[in-house]
Amino acid sequence: MTETEQKLDMTRIPQHVAIIMDGNGRWATERGKPRSYGHQAGVETVRRITAECTRLGVKYLTLYTFSTENWNRPADEVAALMGLVLSSLEEEIFQKNNVRLRVIGDMKRLPETLQKKLWETMEHTAENDAMTMVVALSYSSRWEMTDAVREMVPGILADYEAGYSTEEICNRITEDTISQHLNTYFMPDPDLLIRTGGELRISNYLLWQIAYSELYFCNTYWPDFSEADLHAAIASYQHRQRRFGKTEAQVESEQSTSENA
Repeated sequence: MTETEQKLDMTRIPQHVAIIMDGNGRWATERGKPRSYGHQAGVETVRRITAECTRLGVKYLTLYTFSTENWNRPADEVAALMGLVLSSLEEEIFQKNNVRLRVIGDMKRLPETLQKKLWETMEHTAENDAMTMVVALSYSSRWEMTDAVREMVPGILADYEAGYSTEEICNRITEDTISQHLNTYFMPDPDLLIRTGGELRISNYLLWQIAYSELYFCNTYWPDFSEADLHAAIASYQHRQRRFGKTEAQVESEQSTSENA
């Protein structure tokens, strides 16, 4: 147990942690290795952090694995990444930790062998309930939002044909309506978003969902991200007051009322 973990409030562990796993390529380059070497090392970090999140009681862990923009990388690196994802889908990591797998993103663009393996792993882990690991593959928020609008259009046209007015149809489109058409409809929004690797941007990741997430950036490259680094991120999260647009006084009053109830 790390010193930071000893100070964690186990009653305030974030329910949903999302991570941008950045720095694999730079980690490898600094060691004189090909970028694929860094991605391989990153898989080991995924195994460790998955196990630790499960142990701490995190219910959803969403990992930005491959963005739609990543298709623009050199073909050999893309092929290596696809092969690595395929080889790393070992059921041991899921069954050992009682973890369920879900995938968000444009799966149709993935190689057929990978699509098949993903569906098989999701089916085989469907009953696991300690934590859900959500892998964002061929994913970006702008793609997701565009896809959601396309999915909503047939329903809107049907409403027009059924005689609903433009005002009535517009009033039926709410934030909840949009959320239900996003890839992430099955889980709560992230409480904590972590980005490793020293970059201070979101990179088209869960833009709708992180409206009120706490953001944590660190310089550590993903292959070096340890359990202690995870504890530090959660500790930072726990030291913040989540106000969701309210004032500090309002939040403190509500907390006091809840504690005295």
